Order: sequence, then structure tokens, then C-alpha cells
Amino acid sequence: MGSIATETIARQPDIDYKPDFQKYQTRTKARLQNESLGQIGLPPGFPQQLVSDLVWEGEELKEKYDWTYVLSESEVEELEQALRHFKSSEKPLGYISQETFPLPTLHDVLRDVSRELHSGHGFKVIRGLPVERYSREDNIIIYTGLASHISRLRGRQDTRYDGRPASVVLAHIKDLSTGHEKEHIGSPAYTTDKQVYHTDIGDIVSLFALSTAAEGGKSRLASSWRVYNELAATRPDLIKTLSEDWVADNFGDPKKAYTTKPLLFYQPSTAESPERVILQYARRTFTGFGALPRSRDIPPITEAQAEALDAIHFLGERFNIGLDFRQGDVQFVNNLAIFHARDGFTDSAEQQRHLLRLWLRDPENAWETPEQLKAKWTQLYGDANPDDEVFPPEPYVRSASNGTEKSAS
Repeated sequence: MGSIATETIARQPDIDYKPDFQKYQTRTKARLQNESLGQIGLPPGFPQQLVSDLVWEGEELKEKYDWTYVLSESEVEELEQALRHFKSSEKPLGYISQETFPLPTLHDVLRDVSRELHSGHGFKVIRGLPVERYSREDNIIIYTGLASHISRLRGRQDTRYDGRPASVVLAHIKDLSTGHEKEHIGSPAYTTDKQVYHTDIGDIVSLFALSTAAEGGKSRLASSWRVYNELAATRPDLIKTLSEDWVADNFGDPKKAYTTKPLLFYQPSTAESPERVILQYARRTFTGFGALPRSRDIPPITEAQAEALDAIHFLGERFNIGLDFRQGDVQFVNNLAIFHARDGFTDSAEQQRHLLRLWLRDPENAWETPEQLKAKWTQLYGDANPDDEVFPPEPYVRSASNGTEKSAS
């Protein structure tokens, strides 16, 4: 009799955007029983343990770090003087900078914030902006001006606006699932759903609370360095998995269906900088979400990668700190060493959660960008032209999170 050839077809693991702890435990148990994972060590050069202020657990951090800077009345007045100064120039908003939005007293405070983000605990909250006193445009100017003293460069968050090519540097984070865009939302940022642990793109992610939810919506941060230490001590095989190439879905991009790169990068110490690890990932690019499900015609992730995704999420939950986000708060986070999540929330007719977001980079304090991320960072921060920067006044679903094009293809 002739032999019958069989072909094993790689399939996407049973994993969704919303992590399932029972599935995670089952997968971990099966892999530990069936694979020789104990024989796998850390990748060459990776440290057994990171020692830094960036290594923290939420419950312990509350006792030793005050992450909130409360603006005084005189500092608010200084911001308002800077607002008037910039508006008197009649320049487009892309020209907002340390020079055009001068803060003679606050400048040094905000430079200290940048140093805290890059070399300290990795996050800070500026509190006390009287949002309701200003128009939408004035709030955008004040937020952008304040942020320019922490990080000079603003990253592009979209390349299209109002149907045309654009360099969009400001995003609105708001529930849009009750409007006409509901069927095209491919990111939880535009819903009231819980957002699982992830990073954005770029060095620093900043959020400004124009208003908070009627209930819920707590912002949660976790140290990816603390997560690294836990995995290095207990599951070094997952550090290896995170440091290898992953297939991230580009959701129907006709030029490039998917991108291949690691999620975790290691940088050894130099004469100028300490050793670092950098985590960059969004779970939805491996599982899909809403109107942007995982593409069927790209390679699936592996069982090891599915376990690693759940492991870093649940460790993030274990070590997280929840921030009391108030109206007028401006949050700055080191997006390379801190990952974040958001609780689900409920809006009301009178009170709706609405945040503004900037992706920032401070050339003075910036970390070295890993080689595999440099092309993306160039897209974000390269060739900045103030005349081209767009600051949308109202929320919309940005192109990378919009399922319209994919559903039409």
C-alpha cells in the first residue's frame, strides 16, 4: 500500500482580545507537561534581574512615591499667560513649542517631570487645570504647550483626516460606539469596554482628561520591568518567546499584510545609559478586536506566544497601580517601560469620559530606539512640519482602528 502524506495546518490558538484566566491556566499546564520548557534559559545577554526605580509594584509604590504634581494658582495663571501669548501670534497650532508657549517658572518643574519619566518611576500626573474655564481649542493649546516643555516632539497618530492625507498629532479617546461609526470600531479605545494591558506607540504617551466617566474607567499602570523580573525568575522561556519575532496583523493593509518583529528588546548598558528592556505591543494586533478581527490569510501566532500574551497581562494586573484620574489631570507615562490598561466604564447624558492624547519624544532624555522599531519611529517623529500638524477638535475613529476599509476589501 502507498503511504498517505499528512499535512499539519498551523491554526490560530484559542485566544481572544479579552484574556481568559482559565484558558491561560489550562494552556500553561499543558505546555509545562508536554514541552521541555525548564531547559530553556534567558536569551544570551538578557539580565537575570533589572534593578531600577522603574521596577515597582503598585501596592508598595503608593507608600513611597508621590506621582501627582498639583498646579498652584500662580502656575495656572502662567499657563493662561502663555495661552494668550501663543494666540496673539496667530500661528497654526503646529507651532506650539517651548519658545512660543513660554513658561518661565513651570519650565524647570516640567523638565524634572521628563527626567522622572525617563530615569525615575516612569509616570507622573499634573493636576489642577480648570478645564471648564476654557474653550476646546484653548484646552488643546494649553495641553500641547505644557507637554512641549516635557517632550518637544509630537508623534503622528494618523496620516489621514477628513478624507485627506494629514499629519494628525492629537487624538480623542472617547466612546463612539453609540454613533454612526459603531460598526467600524476596531479598537476598545472608542468603546466603554475594558482595555487590557498594552503599550501605545512611541516614547511617551500622555492623556489629558477633559471629563471623566459617570462610573468606572480607572486608568491602570504596571511596570513591564517588574513583569520582566518575574518571568526571568520563573519562566525564562517566555522571555525568549517575547524576544523572538511575532506576526502582528496590519488589518488589511494592501502594501503589507503583517509586520514581523519582537515584542521585547534588550539594550545592554553603555557609558551613557544603564541596561534596559523595552516592551512594545498591542494585544489586538494578535487577536483582533471588533470590526478588525485577526486576518485569516496571515501566519497565526503560536501556543507559546498565546501563553506569553496572557502571562504579561495577568502579571500586569497583579502588579498594577490604579490612578485616580480626575477632570483636568494630565498623565505622562514612559511607554517603553510602563504598560497600561483601563477599566470598563459607564457614561451618562450629563457626564461622558473624554480624553485627549499625545505621543511624545524628548530628544534630550530619550532612550535609544531599538533597530527593529526605528522605521516606525521615523514615521512618528520624522520630518515634522508645523504647518502640516493637525489637531482635530472633535473625536473620530483614527484610520488604524477603523474597520471600514477592511470590511470593504
